[in-house]
Amino acid sequence: MTGVLAIFGPTASGKSAVAAEIARRVPAELVAADAFQVYRGLPVLTAQPEEPTRLVAIRDLDEEFSVGEYERLAHAAIDEVLAAGRVPIVVGGTGLYLRAALAELELPPAPPPGLRERIDADYERLGPERAHAHLARRDPEAAAAVHPNDRRRVVRALELAELGRSLAGSRLWAESTRHPTLVVGLEVAPDELARRIDQRTRRMFERGVEDEAQRALAGPLSATAAKVLGLTEAAELPREQAIERIAERTRRYAAYQRKWMRRVPGIVSVDATRAPAEVAAEILRLLE
Repeated sequence: MTGVLAIFGPTASGKSAVAAEIARRVPAELVAADAFQVYRGLPVLTAQPEEPTRLVAIRDLDEEFSVGEYERLAHAAIDEVLAAGRVPIVVGGTGLYLRAALAELELPPAPPPGLRERIDADYERLGPERAHAHLARRDPEAAAAVHPNDRRRVVRALELAELGRSLAGSRLWAESTRHPTLVVGLEVAPDELARRIDQRTRRMFERGVEDEAQRALAGPLSATAAKVLGLTEAAELPREQAIERIAERTRRYAAYQRKWMRRVPGIVSVDATRAPAEVAAEILRLLE
């Protein structure tokens, strides 16, 4: 293969293990597409891979990080791997970051400081229905595409309206990619995925995630790093309560990731309920 292999899937679908298996069989390098694995100091909580992977642990926790910066670094990394005659294997569960790695994003201008916080506070004050009605007056097309209870997207749509842009004109995936690319989506049945998430969460605590989270919260944190899933729970809640809360949030996030998978043009679904070596073998057959 002379292009790029991308492996996408929900949390606990086995992306890292499958990618590592492929990299053992073909000349390849791994490139992470994860919004939080970029940070040093949280290897357990962010499930950083054991194999050498580009764009992992490249920023301190007090540094902000954006998808625009990630796009620049990912493009450079992928181009370097291709120039060396190897296959870039882009691995991730953050859909926007995967898209940024593979394609060219049309990013809106950066919002002025405090804009998102102000709009989010307005949503809290007005409530879902009135906030959505306000969006309908500002941008009827965006309002038609967003449910009032989807706070994140309502706030984002209002933010874009303030900047003279529209969420309705934003595409979640570009059909064209910078290089020939095979995008594989790892499929795991919801019940099995929930079991894996519960198991993975307990294993994090066995590996010392509580101390890791407490050390992180003791120091300066950027607004981006503070959003790492489970950071506060792992540091502050009793263990069993923290495990339950983190697993629940992770299951919700996994459902969101599965929705992303359905929006990717040309994605090839692969059954990931098997051993990573078997999944890797099927993906290699697809590459051939």
